[in-house]
Amino acid sequence: MNDAVQPGGTPVVGVTAFAARHPEAADRIERAGAAMAANPPAGRWPTGLEVAELLEELGVDSDTLVAALLSPPEVATTAPDDGLETEYGATVARLARNARWLNAFREFTPTTGEREPAERLRRMILALAEDVRAVLIRLAYRTCRLRNLGGEGREERRRVARETLELYAPLANRLGVSRLKWEMEDLAFRYLDPEAYKRIANGLAERRADRERFIETFMEQLRVALEEDGLRDFTVKGRPKHIYSIWRKMERKHVDLDELFDVHAVRVFVDRVQDCYTALGTVHGRWAHIPKEFDDYIANPKENGYQSLHTAVIGPDGKPVEVQIRTWAMDAHAERGVAAHWLYKEGSTEDERLQQSVNALRSLLEAGGGDDAFGETFGRELFADRVFVFTPKGEVIDLPQGATALDFAFSVHTQIGYRCRGARVNGRIVPLTYQLRNGDHVEVLTTREARPSRDWLNQDLGYLRTSRARAKVRAWFNQRDHAQHVEDGRALLERELKRLHARDLSQDRLARELGYDRCNDLLAALGRNEVSSSRVAGAVQTLMRPRTEDETAITHRPARTANESEALRVSGMGDLMTRTANCCKPVPGDEVIGYITRGRGVTVHRRDCHNILRIEGEERDRLIEVEWGAAEPQGRWSVDIVVDAFDRPGLLRDATRVLAEDDVNVTRAEMHMKRPPAARIELTVQIRDMAQLDRALQRLQQLPNVFDAVRNG
Repeated sequence: MNDAVQPGGTPVVGVTAFAARHPEAADRIERAGAAMAANPPAGRWPTGLEVAELLEELGVDSDTLVAALLSPPEVATTAPDDGLETEYGATVARLARNARWLNAFREFTPTTGEREPAERLRRMILALAEDVRAVLIRLAYRTCRLRNLGGEGREERRRVARETLELYAPLANRLGVSRLKWEMEDLAFRYLDPEAYKRIANGLAERRADRERFIETFMEQLRVALEEDGLRDFTVKGRPKHIYSIWRKMERKHVDLDELFDVHAVRVFVDRVQDCYTALGTVHGRWAHIPKEFDDYIANPKENGYQSLHTAVIGPDGKPVEVQIRTWAMDAHAERGVAAHWLYKEGSTEDERLQQSVNALRSLLEAGGGDDAFGETFGRELFADRVFVFTPKGEVIDLPQGATALDFAFSVHTQIGYRCRGARVNGRIVPLTYQLRNGDHVEVLTTREARPSRDWLNQDLGYLRTSRARAKVRAWFNQRDHAQHVEDGRALLERELKRLHARDLSQDRLARELGYDRCNDLLAALGRNEVSSSRVAGAVQTLMRPRTEDETAITHRPARTANESEALRVSGMGDLMTRTANCCKPVPGDEVIGYITRGRGVTVHRRDCHNILRIEGEERDRLIEVEWGAAEPQGRWSVDIVVDAFDRPGLLRDATRVLAEDDVNVTRAEMHMKRPPAARIELTVQIRDMAQLDRALQRLQQLPNVFDAVRNG
């Protein structure tokens, strides 16, 4: 295979040589390299091989390297898999899909100081990646992009550099990938402010390699000094600070380069607190320390719990060196606790759940990134309770998991929510109850006038999932005049009573049952949506259950079916067998009456049953008072429902699906054509109580083409 070539014609190590370094995946790397060569990136975009070599330095696994070769930039989100899973396996295919999406991401235009939009975008990237290793591929691509950016125009260089500093460098910092973070920051800073970059670089008066050699020399001298003073079990680490970090500190402290004492820095790690002070004595005894540059954060921890000893000394050749001394436990807290380095660097507020997830990710990276199961689930679990979507302008909106298109409208602007009448997600019209998914592009369709629907406040219908949006809708209705509230409430109550087949119930009694002195007060509360339909259904059930304490009530013999349960009581009679009538199917809460049959005990009917109303003469002597027991009935009760609609394909299927979703059992379903296109669906269902029946009727009435859904009788 021919060697790949970098943009601009500079040769790079060939795929064959790269594959030889990874014999466990050599065949896959060769095939991925061939696919990469067949579709080279345009212009100065980096090749997959460049990215794979950079990731190789981070010690990632072979699946990540193969996926990097298969993830060219500017590939559409919806690009087909092209048989990736068959050719390379499920893990590589998933990584490549995620990396392609992230590489094609072009939605963010950073503005200096806008931390929250960038923060939401960083979280969204982590949430969208099913496998977090795809984020590493994206960060490596951005680093290589910066390396090749010199030949681009000035505006393009500045745009990419700003985006890097606002979005990708903090993301790398958050994930603990300092190797990519500092390189991205330095390159971006070079393009944004070349004069400041050159000034600092010239001020250092030496190449990075020279500074690294200086640090190595100082660390070796420090190791010898610590051993001579009898200290054991210690580790010394260090590297020179990169240019962007130096510039940030100069800006923050308002000082010049020669006033900084931590251009060169080392850290000493020990096992015990007393060893920290032993090491400090060695440092101050061997090198002259710089006054006012000593801080004891062990004796006086920072507010976030950070602990360490900080000092600065004059090292070899008169160059200042910062020395930090801490125990391994202090370092673990600083890196992975509430005082984590990325929180300090970015100035972000603490997010305990995010911090725990990032800690786990850092452990994965330090272990070499080989835990496939963790990599697969990290992105999904990290922000499992959030969803990140885009506005038409590319702005990121952060919503709770389960938020709907209507919730999105209110999150954009309250007035947009009030005027919302539809939504388009990813170019497709969806219902307002559509639950958004990560990465969706959402456009709200509005009308001129604000006309929220009261159905939006009905949680059973699923229009709104966020309390903020519900509060906005409730406030809109509260601002309307009282008369309109009463009128709306009357319409709602009449519709509810019709649904429950309880139109003869006294509305004044119902108002008192719900805690209102006057019926109009109840109607106004209904109009303002302060009383839910489920509360009304519960009150109806209570009022339709007769209570006569003076009567002697004897519980009937236990029966086998749910309808013939221990919930019925027969007044003034012995132990009679009872059963409910099939003609009217009474349920708890209905006003009922018993009819004494010959040889079959008492059959219980609703009082408004047509068979009861037709009884005349001596037959009326066989009627007997029956009431529901005080105990909550168990099991299910059969009820007949009628749904009137305009016929359409799938109407009966949709009706039974809605009932099944609400755990309503359907025992009979018949569909009859009236006058085409009108149709009637007759259903017998089993319910637990009136509240469940009311909820089911409401959801049926929300189906397309359905104009009425009521209890039959």
